[in-house]
Amino acid sequence: MQNILVIARREFKSYFDSPVAYIVLTFFLIITGYFFTSNLFLANQADLRTLWGVVPLLFVFFIPAISMKLLAEEKKSGTIELLYTYPIRDSEIVVGKYLAALGLLGVLLLVTLVYAFTVGSLGNMDTGQAVAGYVGLLLMAAAYLAVGVFASSVTDNQIIAFIFALFISFVLFIADKILFFLPSGVAGIFEYIGIEYHFQNVARGVIDTRNLLYFGSVIFFGLLLASHSLSRRRGD
Repeated sequence: MQNILVIARREFKSYFDSPVAYIVLTFFLIITGYFFTSNLFLANQADLRTLWGVVPLLFVFFIPAISMKLLAEEKKSGTIELLYTYPIRDSEIVVGKYLAALGLLGVLLLVTLVYAFTVGSLGNMDTGQAVAGYVGLLLMAAAYLAVGVFASSVTDNQIIAFIFALFISFVLFIADKILFFLPSGVAGIFEYIGIEYHFQNVARGVIDTRNLLYFGSVIFFGLLLASHSLSRRRGD
């Protein structure tokens, strides 16, 4: 656990030692702010449903951009070989970098609380539903990020890692939106694969084992495959 925390702290600090975190935060806030204020002033509605609608789509693009360098950059620069000289397991490298990026995503969601405070100041906000929505967004971000870490582990090219993660994330995002075109026999499978189906359940306050199992499985297998990819490079 100590190795994981050391890697996580170093990686998290590197985000804010460079323009990366500030660029991501700025663009994320500009886009979400635009949709939130449009709904507030044009539709005269003060609620967080607009946020629940736009953030899942933004995650499809933002998270692969955040995760693409996590392992691919280390491999391209050769610093991954330096890490191999330390008594650190591949899984510790993967989880440490994953937690650092998840911390950045946590900050990303934290700054959007300004929208929740705005809604609360303008009307009666359902606090329980708001909390459930943020829990759902965090679970969704964690799942997309695990996919991104895996994509970053299989190549030393950040662009390829981005495209690979974007493709998988988009499949997960769109899976439950094409049910109308599918035979009834497979529609249930695609609905379960769809990440937003589970997010919407959680956002409504329906946090059951099926939803938790889904997010947990995506996270577990994403990090497991990333660890396996590093082990193959090490030659274990």
